[in-house]
Amino acid sequence: MSRLSVPKTYKLYVGGAFVRSESGRYDRHGDRNVPRASRKDVRDAVKAARAAAGPWAARTAYNRGQILYRAAEALESRAADFTLERAEIEASIDVLVHYAGWTDKLAPVLGGVNPVAAPFLSFTLPEPTGVVGVVAPDEPSLLGLVAELAPALAAGNTTVAVLSEPHPLAGLDLGEVLGVSDVPGGVVNLLSGRRTELTEALAAHPGVGAVVDASDDPSLGETVDRLASESVTRVRHAAPTPSYEAAVGDALSRLEAVTELKTAWHPVGA
Repeated sequence: MSRLSVPKTYKLYVGGAFVRSESGRYDRHGDRNVPRASRKDVRDAVKAARAAAGPWAARTAYNRGQILYRAAEALESRAADFTLERAEIEASIDVLVHYAGWTDKLAPVLGGVNPVAAPFLSFTLPEPTGVVGVVAPDEPSLLGLVAELAPALAAGNTTVAVLSEPHPLAGLDLGEVLGVSDVPGGVVNLLSGRRTELTEALAAHPGVGAVVDASDDPSLGETVDRLASESVTRVRHAAPTPSYEAAVGDALSRLEAVTELKTAWHPVGA
């Protein structure tokens, strides 16, 4: 007796759970229905990311590195589930491993004791920005996303990402990978849908501390700058990342863009 296969149902990844869009809308990609997230879904994702931000930042740098490395392991084990070139998947895995190694190096590289005149001691410490909004490029759909998520996570931030509009399946598949890894719920939130609609809601949200725009869309970039300026949200515009080398070649600038440097002064010897 023959049987019908059970088609995969794609859902958004918000707060560590797989959820349908609150509006019930979807877009058709090939033979798959893909949820079309709404502005309400953006607000829900930011709320989940803000709830997860404190506990994630409070983890030791070493532990965050372990979790990113575990995410790379999970992606390696699920590579066959992605309908992508193997080279892109491998580059994405290597990017996660690379930034896993940065977690305990941020403090000594970006922070330190500042040379100031006596009788003062001044030192600088890097701290997470908070919730980082990521606008993924159209292509490469997986590597372009991971290249922006990994530095934000390594720096201790939580993330809300707007996936590639024409190719969202790889990003939603990544959600399933993260769901079986050690990444806590709410640390990464993935939304598929109409990029302009979702990005506007994300950039305008006062709970977002920084936006990384890799859309390579000048018009959208101008909109992000305008909306983000209203709440003094940091913005980094980046070209789509085509390779592992491009993702790690400017690692420090990617990390600095989502890190706050806090400087303290103390009187000494008085």
